[in-house]
Amino acid sequence: MRLLSSRVRTAPVVALSAVMLLASAAGLAAAHLGPETAAAWTAYVSATEQRIRGELASSRGFLAMDFARDARAGRRAVLGGAVVVQKMETTDANGGTMEVPSALVHHWRGEVLIPGMTVAALVAELQHGTPPTRQEDVLQSTVLERGPDWMRVYLKLQRSKVVTVVYNTEHLVTFAHYGATRATSASKATKIAELSAPNTPQERERPIGDDRGFLWRLNAYWRYEEVAGGVIVECESISLSRDVPAVVSYVVTPLIDRTARESMTRTLMALKTRFVNE
Repeated sequence: MRLLSSRVRTAPVVALSAVMLLASAAGLAAAHLGPETAAAWTAYVSATEQRIRGELASSRGFLAMDFARDARAGRRAVLGGAVVVQKMETTDANGGTMEVPSALVHHWRGEVLIPGMTVAALVAELQHGTPPTRQEDVLQSTVLERGPDWMRVYLKLQRSKVVTVVYNTEHLVTFAHYGATRATSASKATKIAELSAPNTPQERERPIGDDRGFLWRLNAYWRYEEVAGGVIVECESISLSRDVPAVVSYVVTPLIDRTARESMTRTLMALKTRFVNE
């Protein structure tokens, strides 16, 4: 199960690394996740998942990368050992921007090649492995329930960037197979509770949706494709946080993007290193 936590934690690492930069711009006051924001997030996720279903049913390719304009260059880079990371945006049926009011959507995609691996071995480890030991970003991890192609996972997440934030989170992880050499999984956070006074006797959960707003929603969509030499692992991460005040957005937004890109790269490289060294 060691790889599972590395996989599930990719999205939190990317999201928290980026959103912690909001502390300097938005302050540490409580933020509220309103119904209009939640509804717009749901619409954004639905449109994203519709696109993913279409790609998985297509004969053009399997990875999201295959449907990008630079697909061939991207594959060459990944097969050559690079980590490829791209910022993404889901659009509406007319190609327009899908606004999520009073919040920021962080949508990124990354790929890495795990050499010497097969999809069968990878998915078997994800589904049936044992929980990992303590890690930098994952203070605790537990499999709460497990079924044939799903599991519920508890992760106590910590991330430090400007300030330190710790969360109790639960994730529903589902798996699907597309023949012997292709598979997918999806991780959706069913609970994200920011902790006050974490790791002390006074530790308590802040009201969900009425915390400091660094992480309100979190989904990750994974694809695994076996190729000559190993398995390409692709993560598409979508998270939701409080908005940045317009007066500082031109300064803060590039920092958020840079931090998110670096975090995705670090996490995919850690995943590769972990699996190669097992």
